[in-house]
Amino acid sequence: MPIVVVVGGQWGDEGKGRIVDLLARKARVVARYSAGNNAGHTVVNDRGEFRLHLVPAGIFYPEKTCVIGNGVAIDPEVLLDEIAQLQSRGIDTSRLVVSDRAQVIMPWHKLIDRLDEQLRGANAIGTTGKGVGPCFVDKVARRGIRVADLLRTEDLVERVKPALEFANRLITGVYGADPISFTECIERYKEFGQRLKPYVGDVQSIILEAHRRGEHVLLEGAQGSLLDLDHGTYPYVTSSVPSSSSGGAALGVGIGPTEISRVVGVFKSYCTRVGNGPFPTELFDETAEKLRDHGKEHGHGEYGTTTGRPRRIGWLDAVAARYSVRFNGLSAVALTRLDVLDDLPAIKICTAYELGGRIIDTLPASDSLLRQVRPVYEELPGWQQPTTHCRSFDDLPPQAKAFVRRVEELLQCPVDLISVGPEREQAIIVNPIF
Repeated sequence: MPIVVVVGGQWGDEGKGRIVDLLARKARVVARYSAGNNAGHTVVNDRGEFRLHLVPAGIFYPEKTCVIGNGVAIDPEVLLDEIAQLQSRGIDTSRLVVSDRAQVIMPWHKLIDRLDEQLRGANAIGTTGKGVGPCFVDKVARRGIRVADLLRTEDLVERVKPALEFANRLITGVYGADPISFTECIERYKEFGQRLKPYVGDVQSIILEAHRRGEHVLLEGAQGSLLDLDHGTYPYVTSSVPSSSSGGAALGVGIGPTEISRVVGVFKSYCTRVGNGPFPTELFDETAEKLRDHGKEHGHGEYGTTTGRPRRIGWLDAVAARYSVRFNGLSAVALTRLDVLDDLPAIKICTAYELGGRIIDTLPASDSLLRQVRPVYEELPGWQQPTTHCRSFDDLPPQAKAFVRRVEELLQCPVDLISVGPEREQAIIVNPIF
């Protein structure tokens, strides 16, 4: 049976949580493989609306095993709070498993994240300040703290002491801030370790054993491919190692890449971005406000799940999207929020860039060049009628069908799933993913 990866195809906030929640119905194991609580998923089901930051979106199915892989940076306090909130609303979390190899976000990571953004000034990346970037810096520098270290006091002391000494030199010497207390840090994280202990396990074995039993496995990405450390709009990217693209999925849970059968990319019918960085199709007009506030009264507007920041809005960028399709090796596209376009008389898609008098159809690697490109648009007629009731492709208005087919042509990848609303049943399965 297949192992399927779901990855965001744009700059995040594409609706991956909604797609994972839908696909989890047929999966036995749902695994989160990258990023940290700097990303979030909003899931709407019969129990209400939930905002997840670390727990996989499959948690709402009691018979599923949900795992947090070694590629995730875990803030123990955030994870424990999220577990408690789920339990308070009647959600069973007993099938949640956390990798003992996952990196732990420590107090100095969050402090350095905020101080570094302040120091950058006008050149700030626009991070969430959750400490994810500095955590991965320590991971690569081989002074990181792992979940396994939290479970043994002697290991925790041995690992934290040199790491905190280094961090405090940076905090006091470079940023001019007060140092972090070693004793307070140890006591606090010892407690976190004991509270997390029942959830810690061998994620790799769980996934491979389920796969060998012929059960479906779903690997859930976070953030978006255009924030990928290597292939995104650098330097305005995430620091996740493994990356936000499908290439990091196998590494992020400890399996081989040949075990993955399909990769599904989630794309909005338009584009959004939170934080700084180039955004060729960004809009600053009434259309942007209309798209941003669609569904706001029900909590479904374009505002960050983690930060609450208003998202930047733009037309669908097929140049960037096609680039994402290629480096992710996508086999299918899930197109979300088609209903948000329902009232528009006309819809634009960026099909190429104009740069220095030349037409190009690829994403420049240079941040400065990407800021200079001008989008070349193709305009399609809108349908100006609701699609929220549609449950099959044939139910869609002709203009909406034409839009979807044009997206397929431009992305060179089939659209197998279409979302027309936040509820579980508001989905059109064009071709089964599993």
